[in-house]
Amino acid sequence: MELQELQKIDFGNLSLHEIKDITSEVIGKRTKNLRDELEDLLLQKELLEKNIEKKSSELQEAKYTIFNEIESIIDKNDALTLSKLHQAKLQSIDLFDLLGETVESAIITTLEKSKDSEAKNTIEEIIKELTFETIKEGTLNTIRVRKILSTILHSSIDIAEASSNFSEEILEATLKGMRGGLMQSIDRFKKRLAYMPLEAKHILIEDYDTIMQDLNHTDVLFSQVVQNIANESTNGTRKTLLEINQRMHYDLEELVHMSKETALVMREKFSTFAKTAVKKADTALHSESAKEAKRMGIQAWGVAKTALNNAIKSAKNKIDSKE
Repeated sequence: MELQELQKIDFGNLSLHEIKDITSEVIGKRTKNLRDELEDLLLQKELLEKNIEKKSSELQEAKYTIFNEIESIIDKNDALTLSKLHQAKLQSIDLFDLLGETVESAIITTLEKSKDSEAKNTIEEIIKELTFETIKEGTLNTIRVRKILSTILHSSIDIAEASSNFSEEILEATLKGMRGGLMQSIDRFKKRLAYMPLEAKHILIEDYDTIMQDLNHTDVLFSQVVQNIANESTNGTRKTLLEINQRMHYDLEELVHMSKETALVMREKFSTFAKTAVKKADTALHSESAKEAKRMGIQAWGVAKTALNNAIKSAKNKIDSKE
């Protein structure tokens, strides 16, 4: 319907339904080409997203294969070299999709292979490492961090409830490890901010306002995750989680202090740029391999055990040197 035809219509005497019919007809005719072009673009987008997901999965699987091939040529008795390789693997593999199963495998391996006296410290180190390695590869927005912490805590609870004699120790080590990993991630973010040129700001920052707000409330985020998961758990687990979280009050103050320091660095660094920065996609690589998750969990245990042994050895050497 052209303009001349529209001018002949007495819109003042038309009902809403009639006006909607006329405008719909006009819009349908005049925008047909645009709608066809949009549909073509949406189809291309869907195909592109599927290809990205497929290639991302292939990349993840290729990384597994490469690390497993390298491991196959290393002496199985060379624990130190294997630990270094496993640490490199943890730092190179996207843990997001394997996180829950990896946490379970790592804790189970710790309970099977560690003495009770060292198991708690090992679990805390494992959770700290897995939390850090998973968070650091993406943005610090609340939704992503909350999902990572929730996934870790859910998996830990599953093992804790099946290990009644060691349940509280598992949960306490998990919460402390999560806090440590979150702090390490924020500290890394702060250091990268300090040396990042303004031209590269979009690489790190998805949304200035959101991240600034999140950094000023990390203790609330952490406690909310614990509270929400506790509310979904059995009465015994709920009580234990809330008691541990209450005891960690001063530990969370340290988290708040570091977060506010990071927010200050961010504010000073980017005080002159527009608050809405270029959005960076947070792409998670996909793999459904439970076998690989189990392997990663065992390797995470090995990395944590080696790190703790080295720390103990270093502390002992310092004491011996003073005597």
